[in-house]
Amino acid sequence: MHGPVLVSWLLAALAVASSAFGLYRLRVGLGDCDPAGQGSDAAEALMGLGMAGMVLRPGIVWGWLFALLALALLLGALAPGAPRAHRLHHGVGALAMTYMGLAPAGHHGSMGPPAVTGALLVYFGGYALWTGSRLLSVPDGPVGPVGVGRIAVGPAAVSRACRTAMGVGMFAMLLTM
Repeated sequence: MHGPVLVSWLLAALAVASSAFGLYRLRVGLGDCDPAGQGSDAAEALMGLGMAGMVLRPGIVWGWLFALLALALLLGALAPGAPRAHRLHHGVGALAMTYMGLAPAGHHGSMGPPAVTGALLVYFGGYALWTGSRLLSVPDGPVGPVGVGRIAVGPAAVSRACRTAMGVGMFAMLLTM
């Protein structure tokens, strides 16, 4: 990432916090709403740790590690009975991290093809808006009044908030590449 140092450290802290929550969910067996929720939590934990590492110590090695992860996630999405949406999303995220890690270095840092960067910005911007909107008026779990809508609380809501934070983080990384 080629933005201000403070932004890099804050993004890394956000990614590590999201990763820690995914690891916590794996440990206590909370799982997601889908049958393979633990796989989703593991992917989110790996993506969070990788994002933090890539923000703080960029390098081509991260690109190759994320390429392997993307291959595993995309092949896993083809398995019968697999939760395709989650695995495809994590596969796209891993491909985006591969793209950022392996993009050829330009005069002002890494620069990939603008069309690819733009498409990824649209995807992760839209994903962050979609997951953020799902935090409002969520029917599962206790809710409390906040402003016009209602915000859910509990592990499912924190998981959604982590997904939103990771989407915003990917958007920020792509924007500053």
